[in-house]
Amino acid sequence: QVQLVESGGGLVQAGGSLRLSCAASGRTFIAYNMGWFRQAPGKEREFVGAIPCSVCNTYYADSVKGRFTISRDNAKNTVYLQMNSLKPEDTAVYYCAAARFYTGSYNYAGQYNYWGQGTQVTVSS
Repeated sequence: QVQLVESGGGLVQAGGSLRLSCAASGRTFIAYNMGWFRQAPGKEREFVGAIPCSVCNTYYADSVKGRFTISRDNAKNTVYLQMNSLKPEDTAVYYCAAARFYTGSYNYAGQYNYWGQGTQVTVSS
């Protein structure tokens, strides 16, 4: 069992930055592939980025590539999402998720076993 708690959301002006954190419980954090997703009002949940545990390469949605950076600190059981050059279209509830194994592409939400409660990010124009 893994419990995930996001923090760091808030209101920011366009062009600003925020850093989201996701703290995980349990001693097996290092064994999990971690992802970030977001859901805007009236829209489906979408993939933002992922940092698998095995080689810790990072993967991003095209919409955030070059602006967002994912990192993880296995000693602190925490994954981060650094968001720069924020745009109003980045407004959404952001969720972190953990997948023990990837059965498909890293951006497939259905393979993530555990989800946080989400944190609101609002970008004003």
